[in-house]
Amino acid sequence: MHELSLSSAIVESAAKHARGRLVKTVNLRVGRLRQVMPESLEFYFGFVAEGTVCEGARLEQEILPAKLLCSTCANEWEVDWPLFLCPSCDGAQVTVVSGNEFQIESIEIDEASDASHTGKSE
Repeated sequence: MHELSLSSAIVESAAKHARGRLVKTVNLRVGRLRQVMPESLEFYFGFVAEGTVCEGARLEQEILPAKLLCSTCANEWEVDWPLFLCPSCDGAQVTVVSGNEFQIESIEIDEASDASHTGKSE
């Protein structure tokens, strides 16, 4: 249920950057290794956004694959389930290249809006 706290952080950050204007869309990049359930995150985002400048905004999620890099042979591969062994050389010295992301990529706001006129706050 960590999606609730993640959603709160997303709304807080989006509202801060919107500076009183209504948020239409929040575009998010989420790595598979974060173990976030997209449907749950979307549900909690809608719940937490109520009464803020993010109310009614869409949450667009780009799910990024988990990729590892072998330090021994420089092989890079995608994993569905983290088995941290290189499929090329069976090396165990690997680095996570992607899949650990959780970042707001962009926020679309209604430039003509001013939340102070709608009663919505940050």
